[in-house]
Amino acid sequence: MPRLSDSMEEGTILRWLRADGDDVRRGDELVEIETDKATMTYEADQDGVLRIVAAEGATLAIGEVIASIGEGGGPNGGDPATAAAPAEAPAPVVEEPEAPVAGLAGEHGAATATTQDAPIPPMPAAPPPPPPAAAPQPGERLKASPVARRIAREQGVDLAALSGSGPGGRIVKADVQAAVTPGAGPAPPSSEPTAAPAPPPPAAAPADVATAKGEVRVQELTRTQQVIARRMAEAKATVPEFTLEAEIDMDAAVRAREELKEMAGEGAVVPSYNDMIVKASALALREFPRANAAYRDGHFELFSRVNVGVAVAGEGSLVVPVVFDADAKPLGAIAREARALAARVREGSITPPELSGGTFTVSNLGMYGISNFTAVINPPQAAILAVGALVERPVVRDGSVVPGHVMPVTLACDHRILYGAEAAEFLARLRALLEHPAALAL
Repeated sequence: MPRLSDSMEEGTILRWLRADGDDVRRGDELVEIETDKATMTYEADQDGVLRIVAAEGATLAIGEVIASIGEGGGPNGGDPATAAAPAEAPAPVVEEPEAPVAGLAGEHGAATATTQDAPIPPMPAAPPPPPPAAAPQPGERLKASPVARRIAREQGVDLAALSGSGPGGRIVKADVQAAVTPGAGPAPPSSEPTAAPAPPPPAAAPADVATAKGEVRVQELTRTQQVIARRMAEAKATVPEFTLEAEIDMDAAVRAREELKEMAGEGAVVPSYNDMIVKASALALREFPRANAAYRDGHFELFSRVNVGVAVAGEGSLVVPVVFDADAKPLGAIAREARALAARVREGSITPPELSGGTFTVSNLGMYGISNFTAVINPPQAAILAVGALVERPVVRDGSVVPGHVMPVTLACDHRILYGAEAAEFLARLRALLEHPAALAL
């Protein structure tokens, strides 16, 4: 499993683009992998015969073997079960395969030489399906997919009593379901009849709950949703935050945008109010380095680049693509880049580099009519700006009540690095830039 992003710890194989036993060439697309940030296509890094070890839907940690590439499938004949296990039974259990594994492990492009001196039989023309898994030896890790483990835990099924039908004898979802409902698929070994389905009393409890709440549909989280859940829980549990609220007079910004729309040519991208907020935030961050920093392991990290993340609602998740060096880019360039990034998020083609490296985040729910909200800080960033709806309402100017455009904002700050007075000065500078939008051109 290759490392495809900085924060990636494991990946899920969505779809193999080539079949087991195919001859592949360097650069051929092999597999679609879902990471914590996006779905990526991984390419072969050498020529050879592809031998698939991990099945579609499997979730594996970084560095675990998902396939091998080599001449004729490698010294072990391309048998995935052989490639992923030691050659002799008495040998201690090892995690890394002894067969040369090509590619599919991002930092390791070259194949490693086998440690076995004995001759290895040639590979058959069409490898047979993997045999049922033998009972695990003491100390040996039971091979089962995460979904299979969850279902077995809920239904009280002993995984050690099952035979895996997946690659290399891996226990998959169908094997556990067959143990719960005999005849639905591969059955567990008959030598342990007492360890199969759970007794009736525990099974009756979920039925009672389902009756009270109606039919319950369990939906598994995607890798992105899992990471969002984990990071948001960590943020609320570990970041001592405080919030500051302000209202910004947007009359000048509204007039400026109307002028830009009149001046823009046919098909030109006109900066939105959110683009103005991104630019103003970037300029203010340049003046207040602690707002463009992070608290990590007892010290401050001050960043030289100002990279503003923009929260975008993706397919069933929240994704934050990054506008790099936003303080140095013209407003028009930010507008074009932000639209392109949002389009790639909705298409599912955004890449991990475009989601990494943010130093500050803007989250805007104004288009949904939300007046005020507090966004959750994206660790290890020092702050996040929540933007509400721009509305027209009565305001007082020079002692008179006149119509005006007002936009509320809320700044959530990590109190370990950004203190109240400095955060207030940062927010005041942001407000001044938006109330005098000509400054955004500087």
